[in-house]
Amino acid sequence: MSVRLGGMLAFNALLITAAINPIAASPGAPLSLDAPTQPWETLLVCIGIIPLVISALLCVRAMLIGEEFSADGIEGDKAAITQRLLAAYCLSVDQQAAVIGRSVGLTIVGGAISLVAWLWIIAEKMIA
Repeated sequence: MSVRLGGMLAFNALLITAAINPIAASPGAPLSLDAPTQPWETLLVCIGIIPLVISALLCVRAMLIGEEFSADGIEGDKAAITQRLLAAYCLSVDQQAAVIGRSVGLTIVGGAISLVAWLWIIAEKMIA
């Protein structure tokens, strides 16, 4: 699971970097925005970045979910300790899977919004 989470986190970092490009690009670049004259496009780019950032935060949160268990009251009973350890591990994997599922959905939404913003910016520049 941690490989998936790490891959998803890295992918989100790349998408955030790409999504910020219209705001950070130097004037005259194909995807550059001028916020005072293109406020709606700038707002759309910012809205597209929000789900990507939330997705990255969910990935970090999922990585921090641990296999915590308690062996209180079962000293010496290896079978009971093993059963509790396995149960804790299964619970953490289930929780991580749920969080990464939400993360993937937010990544798709943020990527789609960013793509629409890019198409809008390029179409506007081609028409002008």
